[in-house]
Amino acid sequence: MDLGIAGRVALVAASSRGLGRAIADELAQAGARLVLCARGAAALEQAREEIAATGADVVAQPADLTDPAGVQAVLDAAQRAFGEIDILVTNTGGPPAGPFDAHSPGTWQHAVDQNLHSVINLTRGALGGMRARGWGRIINVTSIAVKQPVDGLILSNSVRAAVTGFARTLANEVARDGVTVNCVLPGYTQTERVVHLAEKVGDGDPAKGYARWESEIPMGRLGEPRELAALVAFLASARASYITGQSIAVDGGWIRSLL
Repeated sequence: MDLGIAGRVALVAASSRGLGRAIADELAQAGARLVLCARGAAALEQAREEIAATGADVVAQPADLTDPAGVQAVLDAAQRAFGEIDILVTNTGGPPAGPFDAHSPGTWQHAVDQNLHSVINLTRGALGGMRARGWGRIINVTSIAVKQPVDGLILSNSVRAAVTGFARTLANEVARDGVTVNCVLPGYTQTERVVHLAEKVGDGDPAKGYARWESEIPMGRLGEPRELAALVAFLASARASYITGQSIAVDGGWIRSLL
């Protein structure tokens, strides 16, 4: 399927590994020009080299997106390399697990900076150009927790729900400008983040954590990053021009709600 985004500029956050890397790979295959960012410079450069080896046009900028200056550095790198951003994929690592009493005010603030303010700041930097050109795609990677809260993840449950409210409201504001805004909700997926969560759920034995989740998932298995990436690529495509304001789960059926 031709997604109609060859030559479009896509900024993918947290794209050195995991879900972000899978999304970057998928968009590169569709012909997009890529801007990668992540905190770890070495892993990020390796990702850039591997994607560039496929023939894609790609640049990378190390940055901490909890810092507005880091966000600006990424936006500046995109501008220098390619000009305006057409496709923005916001994505960050999840905040720490644990109950309410386990988290200090500082931990709450960091979670808000990491998972909400980074989305707002990246959007602010990319949206003006999208509206001016009458075309844009904003896709936020959130979590199944926004539809069905996960026990022990009070930080993620709270802050990612805020991203959903932001995205749904923004979608209405920019729809007439040719800009779509959607969220994708990964379920339990084979990433480094899930390994750490499995250890907590399994009392130090990740195998027990995986077994518990697999028993809850109708498909009986965890997802693969490429399965989420395929949805992101479609939402970024020219073909998805009438889909906006949605939160779409990729979870093997884990969410039990009707909506």
